[in-house]
Amino acid sequence: MQNLLPYQGAVFYYGKCFERPADILQDLLDHTPWKPDEVIIMGKKILTKRQVAWYGDGPYVYSGVKKDPLSWSPLLLKLKELSEKLTGENYNSCLLNLYADGTESTGWHSDNEKDMQNQGAIASLSFGAERRFLFQHKTTKEKTEILLEEGSLLVMKGETQAFWKHALPPMRRIKTPRVNLTFRTVKTGGGA
Repeated sequence: MQNLLPYQGAVFYYGKCFERPADILQDLLDHTPWKPDEVIIMGKKILTKRQVAWYGDGPYVYSGVKKDPLSWSPLLLKLKELSEKLTGENYNSCLLNLYADGTESTGWHSDNEKDMQNQGAIASLSFGAERRFLFQHKTTKEKTEILLEEGSLLVMKGETQAFWKHALPPMRRIKTPRVNLTFRTVKTGGGA
């Protein structure tokens, strides 16, 4: 499998890996206790339009806000197990993101919070609308782009978060939802 990044990081795209992705999407939409994401920007707590849910073995802090985990659902445990089998990695947490349509996006960022395993893998699963996903090197500004298909798996690991940012840009023509699951490893006892 070819690394999508030219240097200082490792990103691998597995393509479509999950059977019946439309059924998985509907289950996630129907049974996840979605709520707007909370972030702290310039000292102020902001609620985002994008909705999220945090599952895992312990709490997690990102964007200055502590997330207490929900208990794993049978579906998430199955997806976690399949992701671990495909990637050869282990995960103890999952952040779910709901993008209602193509107007909802995320700007440039790295998933490099102090509670995450150093150079740990992040398995990103996509269900629903296909969306563009971008990488930009923090120093050289070189960019790489991929289209994330429904039912696909992408893995970021190694030095990726240290040297690259990633973003999900708006695609206003998209009128259907996308749910993204990011399985990750948070250090034992993580949290504020």
